[in-house]
Amino acid sequence: MHKTLLAALLLATAGGSAAQETALDPGRPGTPVLRGAPDRPLTDPRSLVSPAREDAGPVPIPDLFFTRSSYFATWTPDGQVVLSTDITGRINLWRVAGSGSFPLQLQQSENKTFYPAATPDGKAILYASDVDGREIYDIYSIPANGGAPVNLTASVDVSETGPFAISRDSRFLAFNRRVASEPSTNVAVMSLEDKKVRLLTQEKVPGTYWYARAFSPDGRFVYANRTNAGQTESSVWRIDVASGVAAKVAGDKGHPYESAGALSPDGKMLTLTSENAAGLRQAVMLDLLSGARTFMQPGGWPQEGGAFSPDGKTALVITNADGRDEIHLFDLAGETARRLPLPEGRASDYFGTMPAFSPDGKALLFPHSSGSSPFDYWVFDLAGGSAKRLTNLGLASINADALPRTSIVRYKSADGTVVSAVLWMPWNLKRDGSAPVVVLAHGGPTAQTYDEFERTAIALASRGYMVIAPNVRGSTGYGRAFEVANRGDLGGRDLEDEASAAKFLVTSGYADPKKIGITGGSYGGFMTVMAVARMPQFWAAGVEQYGIVNWNTMWERGSPALREYQRGLIGDPVKDKDVYARVSPLTYLRNTKAPLLVLQGANDIRVPAYEAEQIVNILKEAGKTVDSKVYAEEGHGFMRRENQIDAAERTVAWFDKYLKGTNNAR
Repeated sequence: MHKTLLAALLLATAGGSAAQETALDPGRPGTPVLRGAPDRPLTDPRSLVSPAREDAGPVPIPDLFFTRSSYFATWTPDGQVVLSTDITGRINLWRVAGSGSFPLQLQQSENKTFYPAATPDGKAILYASDVDGREIYDIYSIPANGGAPVNLTASVDVSETGPFAISRDSRFLAFNRRVASEPSTNVAVMSLEDKKVRLLTQEKVPGTYWYARAFSPDGRFVYANRTNAGQTESSVWRIDVASGVAAKVAGDKGHPYESAGALSPDGKMLTLTSENAAGLRQAVMLDLLSGARTFMQPGGWPQEGGAFSPDGKTALVITNADGRDEIHLFDLAGETARRLPLPEGRASDYFGTMPAFSPDGKALLFPHSSGSSPFDYWVFDLAGGSAKRLTNLGLASINADALPRTSIVRYKSADGTVVSAVLWMPWNLKRDGSAPVVVLAHGGPTAQTYDEFERTAIALASRGYMVIAPNVRGSTGYGRAFEVANRGDLGGRDLEDEASAAKFLVTSGYADPKKIGITGGSYGGFMTVMAVARMPQFWAAGVEQYGIVNWNTMWERGSPALREYQRGLIGDPVKDKDVYARVSPLTYLRNTKAPLLVLQGANDIRVPAYEAEQIVNILKEAGKTVDSKVYAEEGHGFMRRENQIDAAERTVAWFDKYLKGTNNAR
């Protein structure tokens, strides 16, 4: 913890060299040095190499965003795949054959379409959609072959989202329900015949979230996870659909964090993600009748329990090995697991719905991208042991072979803590200390940067920027101690981790210590503002996207549910007012020297636009270099292609101007 607010203020205004400013408060007794889980060898910065390539050049920014994204996909009972993708620049539903085909659009809307799920009878596709990024979702249904959507919930101040659980007889839907004015979520069930909705849970503890996972085979029960806002506690419950009576089946004092992955087809087994005594999450097979537990693939990296095959004989284990996925197939009878030979990079989704077995059990559908490989869906043939690309969402002009290469690097932060990061290394750099650096700070903070396709990083790296994305303390993926290490210290030691990433690149001999920039969205936006305000001599430019500047106004204007997450990070605004002042960039903002660009969505409910207004007004009043752009019809993150392109072009132009002294974004 920081010694005093005064000491922090003095350090923020003292000036000095970049090396001196890396340690924000070298006199304070810091938290214990962390290595994370597992131990990782450090990367020698002099081992970094910028390869030579004659045809390397800037990737056109619009082309990067015409390389399409997708957030969800699901099998249909007849073996086709429905995906939620932005082929048209809006996230709508499309369908492809399980063997691959030209995509067919099923639904059209200006608003994003999330959580697609096919009813088991094959008649309908369900999905959730909000309006202009406001995150108040309704659930819709369309015929499986396309047609007019029907709004099943049509609630003005209630958000209904997935992932969904649908009963085998296609009569009932279980989903997550949040009243906008309440600090928790509940599980609700709907009769798809008459659209009547009943709450199955009545959560009274603020900051507690229920998530539906699966119906029992007979439709009598819904299995659901109950998790706190800080994600430090989680349990699994079986809820009687008729009565609403809930019984805990996993998660107690001996296992404080357990979440359900999938229910076996016969309803007897459950895959779990279970945190062990060392704070590392592992995949566990739970026998619901006997309570017996089996570790599916014990290892040193965090894991999740995944889907069952349709015959119930195998289940998946998803391992996060330093930001890259490893997928194992666990045989229930032999209690053995084998790793599947999937392409390197990301092969799972955030919501735990993929990889997914095909209805006949012969194949796996999985998403894939890497730092230099655009996103697509792939299918793995379980009998043949090979993977093939199902979709082609990229653009012909995006040559994966010519994109900057990524690697996972590890370095020591100011206090000796070991930090992993994804590095995008440009082609054709000279080791003469002249290259500009951009640190890419991730959101969350309870999140992680994976080795996956990142458009802004590629746009910058293809223009000669060394781009590094650190998984600073507070990140997931490295055990419980590492994940909670920045609680009450936001923008403290984790900011040192960000700065140390840039220093690591300077010691490689490639980077210029006077040309260091930082950018990020959400918590990454907070980190950007905190960086330029609290370490004004270190950073030469910043681009912050929908970031926090004042935790007090975040509390006042944020949703009740997000307040509880904030409480878990930094406490109560009244009881912990000194902490709120210390961890708010507002405290240091007038010390900013680096030019700052502010990008914001007008309808953002997570980080309201007032945060951006404060940043711009204060910096303008103080005579600092600042510019801003607020995007109408956008919420937390930019979903419309034209806005994504505009934001990326502004970001590159800003760094070109203030790190390179040029202005050539396109």
